[in-house]
Amino acid sequence: MGIGDGAVPYQEAWEEQQRLHALRVADEIPDTVLLLEHQPVYTMGKRTNPADLPLDGTPVVEVNRGGEITWHGPGQLVGYPIVKLPDPIDVIAYVRRLEEALIRACGAFGVGTTRVEGRSGVWVLGGDIPDAVVDPAQVVDIGKLTLRMGLPLGIDPRLAGPEYAPSNAGQRGDDRKLAAIGVRVARGVTMHGFALNCDPDMTWFDRIVPCGIRDAGVASLAGELGRALPVAEALPLVEKHLAEVLAELPEPATGR
Repeated sequence: MGIGDGAVPYQEAWEEQQRLHALRVADEIPDTVLLLEHQPVYTMGKRTNPADLPLDGTPVVEVNRGGEITWHGPGQLVGYPIVKLPDPIDVIAYVRRLEEALIRACGAFGVGTTRVEGRSGVWVLGGDIPDAVVDPAQVVDIGKLTLRMGLPLGIDPRLAGPEYAPSNAGQRGDDRKLAAIGVRVARGVTMHGFALNCDPDMTWFDRIVPCGIRDAGVASLAGELGRALPVAEALPLVEKHLAEVLAELPEPATGR
């Protein structure tokens, strides 16, 4: 939709999302993904804690996605998939697909990433701490929520998981979030999506508590690689892997 000098204002992209969403619900268009850079903006999902907002009063746009507060802007690749999900709708499985596409794309650049129990998004794990003692109070117990992809649907076994790193309970240094995910599903069709930090000015994150997470950091591909990595370089790889992963979804019923 626009990158670099064509970075898109948030409101413009939001209006386009709504337009495409209505068309996809009506089966008038196929699954569609908007890929873009935003002009700088803070957005907050429905679960945002007011204590995590900018202390200097910087404006924040309230949106109807999941997740908490984050930043979008130059140097960050944002993706908005408008995808009709198959029945039975499994939002967790869909989020795992977005994560998988980004994990594969990051791996193509030589950056190893993973998922972390109890936290969405794509992560670079902190280094192990020798002789660390795990704090049981910090261990995430996800109980009966397996976070698996659902093998009965014939889904690619590479996505069947668990493939989650254990929650960081003091056994390693701070984890770093490389890509954030926040979605909404309305009338069976997805909105919002993901944000991959390619080479942004990371000081934008200093004004907020990104995603409401106080015990971890934020990372970028450029920072992990030690070289510049513009959105234009990451875009074709993300597009390739996103297309592969979403193409594996079962066909949804029409007319929903």
